[in-house]
Amino acid sequence: MAPSISLFKSRDVAVIGAGAAGLVAARELRREGHKVVVFERERQVGGTWVYTPTVETDPLGADPSRHIVHSSLYASLRTNLPREVMGFLDYPFVSTGEPHRDPRRFPGHREVSLYLKDFVVGFGLNELIRFETEVVYAGLVEDEKWGVKSRSGNDAAIDVEEIFDAVVVCNGHYTEPRLAEIPGIDAWPGKHMHSHNYRTPEPFRDQVVVLIGSAASAVDISMDIAQVAKAVHIASRSVEAGILEKLSGNAVDNMWLHPMIESVQKDGTVIFYDGSVVLADVILHCTGYKYHFPFLDTSGIVTVDDNRVGPLYKHIFPPHLAPGLSFVGLLWKVLPFPMFEFQSKWIAGALSGRIGLPSQEEMMADVSAFYLSREASDTPKHYTHNLADSQFEYDDWLALECGIPGVEEWRKKMYQATAKNKKVRPDKYRDEWEDEDLTLEAQKDFARCRPNGGGDN
Repeated sequence: MAPSISLFKSRDVAVIGAGAAGLVAARELRREGHKVVVFERERQVGGTWVYTPTVETDPLGADPSRHIVHSSLYASLRTNLPREVMGFLDYPFVSTGEPHRDPRRFPGHREVSLYLKDFVVGFGLNELIRFETEVVYAGLVEDEKWGVKSRSGNDAAIDVEEIFDAVVVCNGHYTEPRLAEIPGIDAWPGKHMHSHNYRTPEPFRDQVVVLIGSAASAVDISMDIAQVAKAVHIASRSVEAGILEKLSGNAVDNMWLHPMIESVQKDGTVIFYDGSVVLADVILHCTGYKYHFPFLDTSGIVTVDDNRVGPLYKHIFPPHLAPGLSFVGLLWKVLPFPMFEFQSKWIAGALSGRIGLPSQEEMMADVSAFYLSREASDTPKHYTHNLADSQFEYDDWLALECGIPGVEEWRKKMYQATAKNKKVRPDKYRDEWEDEDLTLEAQKDFARCRPNGGGDN
């Protein structure tokens, strides 16, 4: 028989961020018997899923003194995954049927934000969250405790200092833009910006836009802008030099695909690696983001090197600081919400002592072996946290450590079916699909869940 939870340790835990990762971390930590405080610098939950039309004063997001806008959402954004696979494991992301909600299978960003608010209400998490409270420092103090300094509201002169047993970092990674290096850009006369500050296509009306990138946001934004722009030229590393292809199968006919930019010139021209030239008005970087933890002081134990946060055991625990410091949500190219949940369950159990961790030496050896495997496969360092094809193996490993079931087979199949459909119907996959059998299986599974969490805190 498993020992009573009362035999395990209850910790005072600081959770930094009230986005999806921070919210499910708070729930799992409290379920495990820990005392939780969630620090959220904005006035509502949702993190990156909270849309704002406001953009930063620096369109590139490179000025460290700029006022930072947390969200990177654009107005037209719809999820690129079906809602069935997106939701937390025991809190399905189903249509509520309410008139002000978005019932679509691939809903707009507001529906995700409302789902997260529903999650907070369903599990009574509001009482744990300190809104408009920013963590400005988190560092190790005596007796393996963590000192956390925070500032509330508009009073930037007063720091509140508190001591916690552990810190769980859930501050997201869609705020600090990563920019492509372009020879000649300082003398180029046009406008260049990062997609972090893209909201609507109207400012690009009748302009020639060069967009760098080929990930989900790049595809969405290029089609968004193409509705009003004179032309959209997409520069992608996945295109070999010498290939110039007009994109087909879309609702617009003014999009062109190129290899990467070789250089830009003072006369406004953009030269691609295949020698083709475009006179452009705007260069838009859809080039991802950097991990950024300006508040975190680990005395150099945890570093960010070419977007590798490390050393981290299973992308979560720094071996020399475990389990007192952990990270939720660093991984990308994954199914995020369920993964956050598995990570949070593991962290909560490790903090209580219910789940054992390997020794520091064993964890460091595992990290080193992982890095060597990445190098052997020629994976760039900045792809360290791109889990891609191995995400479900990772989730199932975490589930095994926690003693719970892994990812449902229908969820895995639906994720894969959506990826295939996206390749076949890049502009229509959100509205046309052929996996109805999996949606029925998901709905049967959801029927076994208690509605809205059932108040199980």
